Amino acid sequence: MKKTVVLFALIIASLIVFSFKRSKAVNDYSGYYYEKINKLNKEQLSLVESIKSNDINDPLNKNKIKQEINKARRALKGVDFWLRYLEPISYKQINGPLPVEWETEVFEKFEKPYKRLGGGLTLSTLYLDEDKIEKDTLLKLIQQSITAINVFEQDSITATLKNFDHFYLCNRLFLLNLATIYTTGFECPETEQVIPELKWMLNEVSKINNYFNMAFPNQALNENYLTKFELMIQFVKSQPKDFELFDHYSFIKEHVNPLFSINQQHIRDLKVVSKSYIDYSLNKNANSIFSKHLYHGQNAKGLFIRVVDPLVLAEIDKLGKLLFYDPILSGNNLRSCSSCHKPTEFFTDTLATGSLQFNRSNLLQRNTPSLVNASFNHLLMHDGFHISMQNQAKAVITNSIEMGGNEKDILKKILSCKDYKTAFKKLLEYTPQEKEITFDHIASALSLYYNKFSSFYSPFDRDMNNSDKISANAKKGFNIYMSKAQCATCHFAPQFNGVKPPYVGSEFEVLGVPKDETYKALSSDRGRYEINPAFETMNAFRTGTIRNAMKTKPYMHNGVFDSMEKVIDFYNDGGGAGHGLKVDNQTLSADSLHLNDDEKKLLIEFISTLTESVEFELPPQKLPVSNNKKLNSRKVNGEY
Repeated sequence: MKKTVVLFALIIASLIVFSFKRSKAVNDYSGYYYEKINKLNKEQLSLVESIKSNDINDPLNKNKIKQEINKARRALKGVDFWLRYLEPISYKQINGPLPVEWETEVFEKFEKPYKRLGGGLTLSTLYLDEDKIEKDTLLKLIQQSITAINVFEQDSITATLKNFDHFYLCNRLFLLNLATIYTTGFECPETEQVIPELKWMLNEVSKINNYFNMAFPNQALNENYLTKFELMIQFVKSQPKDFELFDHYSFIKEHVNPLFSINQQHIRDLKVVSKSYIDYSLNKNANSIFSKHLYHGQNAKGLFIRVVDPLVLAEIDKLGKLLFYDPILSGNNLRSCSSCHKPTEFFTDTLATGSLQFNRSNLLQRNTPSLVNASFNHLLMHDGFHISMQNQAKAVITNSIEMGGNEKDILKKILSCKDYKTAFKKLLEYTPQEKEITFDHIASALSLYYNKFSSFYSPFDRDMNNSDKISANAKKGFNIYMSKAQCATCHFAPQFNGVKPPYVGSEFEVLGVPKDETYKALSSDRGRYEINPAFETMNAFRTGTIRNAMKTKPYMHNGVFDSMEKVIDFYNDGGGAGHGLKVDNQTLSADSLHLNDDEKKLLIEFISTLTESVEFELPPQKLPVSNNKKLNSRKVNGEY
């Protein structure tokens, strides 16, 4: 009996010791978080005192304050791993890229855009470079950051540190940002600091990894990950400090992407649970940053979202294809979706700045956007007017200057065709929310059909995924894209569009696009302003993808440029403002990029590797017959 009691006591004691050690390790991990928060706070308070006690318009003092800001940025990089994920809105107050951002994120698509105010370190550095600066304005930017830091010490935030789940989700966002923003100057205005900050941050994250593994030994990062992470640190240490000379290509392919794959495996194996909207769009089953399944921006299936049976999906696809080529969807039965979105031209129109209007005489104001990869945007059209592919389809069909249709009449015409009616009736069992055939069924079949052409990969994707090789010049072009050309500060991997990690919103930019190539006037199209009137949105347009760009001219919202060379020259010269146009809210720098002719050619060589191997299809040979004989003279593709 005594032996049993002793044994039981020993077991209890060992459990207490283990529990104490476990608790201490978790506390050490949380303690390191607080230590880094306090370090950032201390550096910023020191910065405030420096600003208060110096004449900030004196060049020497201004340089001193910039150095103080850089010290604070280093402190930020020690905790950035957590902050960007745990509270992204407050993070904008600490290191926002813009003074004001109008956001329509994934859960806000049904609401008016939110006005997000930026503050903190990046904006302070940029403000110091302005001609006239006020001490109070600079102090306010830093004070916003100091106030925001308090958010990250609240129980609602710090409680997440006690569970392992948060770490892998923070790490996923961190790795995605390594591939997209940390090496491009997106949030580091002094480009000579980009690589030094990267080196500092990687060393700090290495320490975070170690603290995490001690705190959560049963959910720890595996040795393979830790080894590869240290190899990444060594690679960065071996690179030049100049971010224009940094090998972005090798950094992402050989280091960041493999680490992302391992982290995704951890998320699956450990059954990591997210409670944040940050993770809404991301797919835990994607093993590469350059997977077409990394994130979703749209529900391409529409009403057919529940359908997973390949045979049923094939039936919907067949139906959608017929509808896409059928002018029955127009008011005069003479034009179809394919009239403007020509499938063999990557579902755009490369021969005109704008397609013909319904009246056959005028041109539409805007360039026809490609439908390929449309589903990787949360907002659609150049101005982001539509929140779903189905709404976009219905709006174009019923627009009086586009297809001139009427929902009621079109549905009547569709149901007059036996083949259409039979097919849609069969599909009703998969849309229990709709008891009868509706216009939404038509729009859903259309979007499901054309979305399949967004599943193809480019040579660059295949290279990053180790199934192909791009040329040495294309690699050089990618490095220019990520650095000197500043393309990557707006067009983010993997879609090279305006959707950046964590891929929950679409960005808009004001570029100062001219009316024509004479640069005598700005385009009269007010863009996003028509949807959300504000100073920042005047002449703003959604940032489109660079994928397939070599095949989808003309360029810009109004098709003003007919070659990629002209587009690059436009950016190289500082956009509209750089050409002398008055664009008070231009988000593109008006300064020249100073790209030489060889660099421009290398840039184009890289962009060419983003042309996807899309397998286009032949149009249907015939269209469904209607019991209305007047409709049976319509032609595949329509007549204009």
